[in-house]
Amino acid sequence: MARIGIITQVYKPEIGAAQNRLYEMAAGLKNYGWEVSIITSMPNYPHGRIFDGYRRRFFMKEVLDDMEVRRYWLYPSNSGNPLPRLLNWISFSVTVLMSGLYILRKKFDYLIVQSPPLLLGISGLILSGFSRSRMVLNISDLWPLTAKELGAISDGFLYRRFEQIEQMLYRRSFIRLGQSREIIEHIESFNAKRTFLFRNGVDSSRYREFVNRINKRDTPSIVYAGLLGVAQGIVDICSAIDFSKMGVEFHIYGAGPEQKKLESFLATHPDRWIFYHGQISRDEIPAVIPQYSASLIPLVKHLYGAVPSKIYESMAAGLPIFYSGEGEARKIIDEYDLGWTSSARDFETLKRNMERVRTHDKELALKRQNCLDAAKKVFSRAAQVENLNHYLNSFLRCAENIKQVRILLDSTRRPIFRLNGLRPGLPGQLDQGPIPVFSEHLSMNGLCACRVPSDCSRKHRPYPS
Repeated sequence: MARIGIITQVYKPEIGAAQNRLYEMAAGLKNYGWEVSIITSMPNYPHGRIFDGYRRRFFMKEVLDDMEVRRYWLYPSNSGNPLPRLLNWISFSVTVLMSGLYILRKKFDYLIVQSPPLLLGISGLILSGFSRSRMVLNISDLWPLTAKELGAISDGFLYRRFEQIEQMLYRRSFIRLGQSREIIEHIESFNAKRTFLFRNGVDSSRYREFVNRINKRDTPSIVYAGLLGVAQGIVDICSAIDFSKMGVEFHIYGAGPEQKKLESFLATHPDRWIFYHGQISRDEIPAVIPQYSASLIPLVKHLYGAVPSKIYESMAAGLPIFYSGEGEARKIIDEYDLGWTSSARDFETLKRNMERVRTHDKELALKRQNCLDAAKKVFSRAAQVENLNHYLNSFLRCAENIKQVRILLDSTRRPIFRLNGLRPGLPGQLDQGPIPVFSEHLSMNGLCACRVPSDCSRKHRPYPS
């Protein structure tokens, strides 16, 4: 059985886009026959404190969904201050190295390493080199570029050092996964090979039961369910738009750095038809958000490569999307006609768009169906995992076949297999005619020795004889 180890600082029972995507990846690959193990930290996101049941421990082992999960201590923090955040990243990047002997013993075929945090990639390189496992770098956000765009780091000495680490990780990883086309283009701009687009996607089956009920609220309503952070700007939207004057309710679910600021605003503005419900778990989302009329997905500024996972959830829930921001997410919404878009902080246009919830029933129904179709046919998470499984398997087959071909070449000092499938006789022997053999192909990513090009996920052209 082929084995995969996933190294990530964030994982279930934490809630978030990266956590959900990694869990679905792990569970999906397990269903395809992989033995999957998770190496992660003590859960602490997004509150910045280690969860009950995990405190006062340096290491613990548990089994979640029939997968072994090994956890190591870290310095917990959700502070916006750079120093605590850096300590948070460094601490786990160091403690995860304690898993070296375990990784060596398991003999993983692949080590999938989550980035950000960028420093964890260095630990992944050390562990993959120590255990001779292929490292797969899974990039959810482009660091340090995203940090600079958010104003968390300036374009100086530290930023350039992080850029050097980023480029080194791209060069030395065996495979690079990206959640958006922008991320893939960024990676390939550094001449990195073997990139693979692995979107968040969504499992529509989790929403189907609740979507079919069509149990909408009596009053037109918009929902936001996600991180309450600086990049989302939810408090600014609440300040700029009076939902009561539009006759539309705005319901908010989530937690994060701006939670207290939101609660303070709502305490002094109780009559704006804005309702904060706190945080809900991943398992509750399919039952909660389909009851609303539409969803709001904002980004304060364009974060290159970022595609909010809430877009996919809204698709599966059949919720037309009001998107405020730029980038690839906006292009997806416009291309598949999933809702209405506006520029970041353009509150007037956003307000005019959201007023459609009360007045454009037919248009809402059309976009609702477009969302459901896109979730099922285009952005299915099952299809994403299936393609990833095939891609990873192709390199395992290729490696084994290349080894066999090279052994035969070494043992006879002459080509054993020709592209036409004929096997020449050994010295002093006659040719033995056509037999089913491996053919060599030169792919865009190097030599491949699959039986036929269709067995491999890569594009091939005949290897020159």
